[in-house]
Amino acid sequence: MSRDCVGTNGVTVATLTAKAVTNAKAGRHADGGGLYLLVKPTGARSWVLRVQVDGKRRDIGLGAVETSALALRSDIGDDIPLEEKARLTLSEARELATRLRNAAKAGRDPVAERQKDRKPPPTFREAAKATHAAQVKSHGWSDKTAAAFLSSLETHAYPKLGNRRVDLIEAEDIANALAPIWTAKPDMAKKVRQRIASVLDYASAKKWRSTEAPRKSVSALTGKTKKGGNFPAMPYADVPAYYRSLSEATPTKGRLGLMLAIATGARSIEVREARWQHIDIDRKIWTRPASLMRKNNEEHTVTLNDAALAVIERIAEISSPSKPETLLLANGKGTELSDMTISKVMRDAALRWVPHGFRSSFRDWAAEQHPEIPDPVAEAALSHSVPDAVVAAYKRTKFLEMRRTLLDHWSAFILSDRTNVVELSSARSV
Repeated sequence: MSRDCVGTNGVTVATLTAKAVTNAKAGRHADGGGLYLLVKPTGARSWVLRVQVDGKRRDIGLGAVETSALALRSDIGDDIPLEEKARLTLSEARELATRLRNAAKAGRDPVAERQKDRKPPPTFREAAKATHAAQVKSHGWSDKTAAAFLSSLETHAYPKLGNRRVDLIEAEDIANALAPIWTAKPDMAKKVRQRIASVLDYASAKKWRSTEAPRKSVSALTGKTKKGGNFPAMPYADVPAYYRSLSEATPTKGRLGLMLAIATGARSIEVREARWQHIDIDRKIWTRPASLMRKNNEEHTVTLNDAALAVIERIAEISSPSKPETLLLANGKGTELSDMTISKVMRDAALRWVPHGFRSSFRDWAAEQHPEIPDPVAEAALSHSVPDAVVAAYKRTKFLEMRRTLLDHWSAFILSDRTNVVELSSARSV
């Protein structure tokens, strides 16, 4: 039998050896630091760790003793985490004991820590259901939206990804899952790609995988889909020249509204419903109340970049910023502009794109030009729903500042002196 020994410096000294573990008689044999070898009368051997948790002594079983000669000599091909092993060598038991002691010292429950570590990451199907539940609970998805999320994944993602562990899914797996619909159903393909990414981002926030969705790599493998038919989007490379042409043209309400939408990534209706009481110039934010957020019924804050502030300053010249309840851009009757007022700007210029498409332009630009900024940040900038767990992973204050950084970069981009083929043809004042 062995016992704990304390050196002259007060540090516990390990006393067991591999030979002693093999030859130990029935009883409890101390190795030091609370680690014990437990030998039953039958000869069965196991490891036990004694620690103090919340002032109470607890014995934690670590597993059976590994004494095979092969296991003691080599760890080649051994990539199983210690927490998942059923049998441990002396050195492995010491390492695991150290980890759990440190967890206890940090105020965490070592038993819970070990159980958490032993549980393998969920499958994509399980992670998708967890993401869905989080979205429904946190963002109040409608029945239609909630059903569409799972239905599209079940149809187009589960056949390839459903049973794969979420931590093992890579860009090539996602590309393979999307391949059948990438050209045949481009609009659905984009939605499924976004929903797969949302699941992987949620999994990353829950620490089920070490990285977020590999969006850039997926794009490299799949290429671009066909243009969707609902909202034709101007290529982001063309936006600076077009934005400049709008700025240099007669400042009508339609053009100013379109410029504000482009600068902030806002929907047309959000621009048309904006009131001066929603704008805080000093803090550089535009707060949209929950009553105006039809998609998720939650208050949304937009950070105002230089381009947006410049447009708002021009709008103030033809509006009434001193009256908080006044619309930024009202029609002759003092009510909201028609949606046609903004879309007519592009139609009269004989352009094939539509105002709503600039949200896609911004999204493509963010993904390709700033991959270092997490994708959920760009989604939030567009007021798309993002799981609370993802936001919490970055901390809410930091998340808002990351959005501000992204929109500031967008402002610098659209205000740059880039040239392209897009020109604003002579059009009637709108």
